[in-house]
Amino acid sequence: MKITLFRSAIVLSCLLCSSYAHAKIGADIPWTTYEAEDMKTTGTVLGPKYGPFLVETESSGEKCVKLVGDSEYVEFTVQSPANAMVVRYSLPDAPNGGGINSSLDLYQNGKFVKTLPITSTYSWLYGKYPFTNDPKAGKPRNFYDECRLKDLTFARGDVIRLVKTDASAPYCIVDLVDLENVAPPLTAPENSLSVTQFGAGGTGVTDDTKALRDCIVEAKKSGKIVWVPAGVYKLTGDIIVPSGVTIQGAGMWHTTFEGSPELYGQPDRRVRFKLTGYDLHLADFAIIGKLNYRNDSEQNDGIFGAGCTNATISRIWVEHTKVGMWFYVCNGIVIDGCRLRDTLADGINFCVDTRNSTVQNCTTRNTGDDCFAMWPAASDQGFAQKASIPGSNIFRHDTGELPFLANGGAIYGGANNRIEDCLFMDISPGCGILLSSTFPTSDDSGKIDNNFSGTTVVQNCDLVRCGGYDHDWAWRAAFQICMDRRSISGLDISNVNITDSISDGFSIVAPGRDKGQGMLSNTHLDNVNVPNYGIGTDSRHGLWVRDDAGGSLTIANSKFADIQDSSTNFTIIKE
Repeated sequence: MKITLFRSAIVLSCLLCSSYAHAKIGADIPWTTYEAEDMKTTGTVLGPKYGPFLVETESSGEKCVKLVGDSEYVEFTVQSPANAMVVRYSLPDAPNGGGINSSLDLYQNGKFVKTLPITSTYSWLYGKYPFTNDPKAGKPRNFYDECRLKDLTFARGDVIRLVKTDASAPYCIVDLVDLENVAPPLTAPENSLSVTQFGAGGTGVTDDTKALRDCIVEAKKSGKIVWVPAGVYKLTGDIIVPSGVTIQGAGMWHTTFEGSPELYGQPDRRVRFKLTGYDLHLADFAIIGKLNYRNDSEQNDGIFGAGCTNATISRIWVEHTKVGMWFYVCNGIVIDGCRLRDTLADGINFCVDTRNSTVQNCTTRNTGDDCFAMWPAASDQGFAQKASIPGSNIFRHDTGELPFLANGGAIYGGANNRIEDCLFMDISPGCGILLSSTFPTSDDSGKIDNNFSGTTVVQNCDLVRCGGYDHDWAWRAAFQICMDRRSISGLDISNVNITDSISDGFSIVAPGRDKGQGMLSNTHLDNVNVPNYGIGTDSRHGLWVRDDAGGSLTIANSKFADIQDSSTNFTIIKE
C-alpha cells in the first residue's frame, strides 16, 4: 500500500502540474544568472557578434569575457544566498583535437576557496553535420562547457572572483555564472530498497551497474522503490527499467550516474536508462555521460523511451550524452523540472509514434540540436506504427537557450501538437520556433502519413535573440514555417512576442515548391508582435513570405515592424 501511495503521489503531482496556473513565460528557474560582461573584470569583453563559427555568437547575449594574462579575473556581488555554482566557460582545443585541461581559482571576499577543474574535452566540433573532432575540418562550434560545484556558502553581498592562474591554457572565456541555493539531499522513501544493499559503492570508482540492475530486479519482485542515496555511481551498461519500477535519487545535485568513456566504442556501454514498460518513474538524479562525439548511426543514450506508457521523469539533470531524452512508441509521458545541458544532439525529442505526452518546466542549454522537438517519423528501430496519427503532445513552460545547432522548439508534423508558454533565447544557429516538414513523416508506400493534421498550436511564447545562421539553411527567422517535403495546414499561432531577431522576425518559406509541396493553408496569427528585427544582418524583414511559398495566412491584432510578401502565389489576409 505504501508504494502505491508513493507512486500515486508522483502521478498526482505531475497531473496537478499539467493544469496549474503559471503566471510567467518559460520554466521556473531556481538559480540566478550573472553575465560575465556585466561583471567587474581585468579581461576583455567580446561581442556582440552574430555570424557562424564564433564564440561570441554562442554566448549568452552574444557577449562574454576573455581572460588571457595571469591573474586576470571576473568578479561580481552575490544577490541572494547560494550554496551551488555553475560556470559556463570556453577553453581552446588541443592542436589535434581532444581538448585540454585547465583551472580557475575561486575567491570569496578576497579569500581563496578552491580551484575549479575545467576542460575542453567535451567541447569543439568541426566541419559539417554530423561534425568531427578534427580541427582540420574548420568551421568550429560547441565552444562552451560547464563546471558545477556544490557545498559552497555564499551570502548576499559576498564578492565572488574567478581568476585565471593556470598557464596550461592560453585563455579562458567566461560566459556566465549561475548561483543556486540547493536543498539538502532527500532521505530514503518508505518501502524502498537501497542500491547500497546490493553492493553499490557510490564513490565514482567502483562499477555499480550490477548493483543497480540487481536492485531493480528485487524491487520489481517486492513492489518496492529503488533508492539511490547521494553519491556518484559509475555505470558501464544499459539500465533497463521495466514496468512498475520507480528509481528515486536524493536530488539532481546529490545523486549522480556517470559513464566510463573508455568503453564508449560500444554504445550499449554508455549511461542509458531504457524505459520499456508502463507505470515507470525516474526522479531526482543526474546523468553525466562523458561523451564527446556525435554518431547518428548509434543509438541514443541518456534517457531512452522504447515502448513505454504512463511514465514520469522528474527533476533529472542530463549532461554530456548524445541526446538528453529520446522517445519511440511512447504514450502518456510527463517530463517535469528537468535540465538538459551540453548534449551532442537534441535535448528532448518525441519521435516515432509518441503521443499524449508533455514536457513542462524544463530547461536546455548548449544542446547540439533542437532544444525540444516533436518528430513523428513514420518508422524507426523496427517498431510498428499505430493506425492513428501520433500527436497531442505538449511543450509548455519550458526555456531553451544557446544550442550550437538547430532550433529552440520544433514540430515536424503530427496531429494536434502544441508549444505554449515557452521562452527561447539566444538561438543563434536557427529558429526560436520552427514548424517544418523537413524531416520524413511518411513511408514510401504511402500507408503512413504523419504530416501536420488537426490544429497545431503555438501560444504565449517569447522569442529573444533568435533566428541566426544555420550552416545548411543560411539565415533562419526567429519563427519560421517551412514547407519542405510536404505542404502544411492547420496552424494556430497567438500571443507570441519576437524581439531582437538576429535576422527575420517571422518567415514563411517553401523549399518543397518544386515537389508540389509549397502550400500553407488554414493558418492564423493573432497578437503576434515583432517590434524590431535584423540585429545581426541587414536586408531582413519583420514578416517575410519568400517567393517560393504558396497559399495564404490570416493575421489579426498583430504588429510587425515590416511586412514583405515576395510571392505572387501567396495572400496575406488582415482581419
